[in-house]
Amino acid sequence: MPIRISSELPAFRTLGEENIFVMSKERAEHQDIRPLKVIIVNIMPKKIETESQLMRLLSNTPIQVDIELIQMASHVSKNTSRHHLESFYKKFDEIKDNRYDGMIVTGAPVELLEYEEVDYWNEITQIMEWSKTHVYSSLYICWAAQAGLYYHFGVPKHTLDRKMFGIFPHRAEIENCRILSGFDDIFLVPHSRNTEVRREDIEKVSQLEILTSSEISGVHMVANKNGRQYFITGHSEYDRDTIANEYFRDLKKGIDIQIPYNYFPDDNPENTPVFSWRCTANLMFSNWLNYCVYQKTPYNLDELAVRNWNWETSL
Repeated sequence: MPIRISSELPAFRTLGEENIFVMSKERAEHQDIRPLKVIIVNIMPKKIETESQLMRLLSNTPIQVDIELIQMASHVSKNTSRHHLESFYKKFDEIKDNRYDGMIVTGAPVELLEYEEVDYWNEITQIMEWSKTHVYSSLYICWAAQAGLYYHFGVPKHTLDRKMFGIFPHRAEIENCRILSGFDDIFLVPHSRNTEVRREDIEKVSQLEILTSSEISGVHMVANKNGRQYFITGHSEYDRDTIANEYFRDLKKGIDIQIPYNYFPDDNPENTPVFSWRCTANLMFSNWLNYCVYQKTPYNLDELAVRNWNWETSL
């Protein structure tokens, strides 16, 4: 949360120039407060597991958050019971007239398909288009990041020779970015994907900026410069054993899968993985909720309908 100080104090200007969020006492005294409304478009196969991972991170702030879950009407889930979906999920037609402070779109194991071959492609693009007028800030994860970059900006994906699989070191590429506030110089992020987006394609798009990357796993976090969309190619939300479960699952299927990079101690699958990315994950989601959503979204969400999508905000 921001600190409250007088706007006349020299530190107010100094911290502001460093892009550290401070709030004047005058503004704080006139703030309207309400819970944030966040919608999660969950297209991961193990929906219950993904729900827990994301909600754990979203709950780790003092900010109240009301969460709604969305499933694809055009896709039948094989890994989540119908009862669970009917009890806790809505479909897009049920919420399309609502407005939200934030939206998270998860990954999905469809990356080797062309986008247009995915059975719910028309529905997910409808949601992405709708979000531009009905959601203040959107967070796209893994396949959804690639799909969002493709749909909104025409950025292609490329198939990798081998799966990008493991825990990789990353660095920030820009200074004083609020979603990266408090990050270490080097921080770890899980990746589990067979495709990638490339720097040279992203740099052709003037609206986009690469925020973080890895020398090994490539581009990690990309932002729309208007501060309204973030595309994250990794899986910071993963639990300690998520990659292990994927590894042993693939082995059981007879898939030629390499030992995940920098994951099992001594590269021994019998050793318990070190949970080395949890702090970064909590920080990224709390920064997004606070700086990118809570401090920017209008109190009256109906105002989203009249604001210019390209209005300028700071990252």
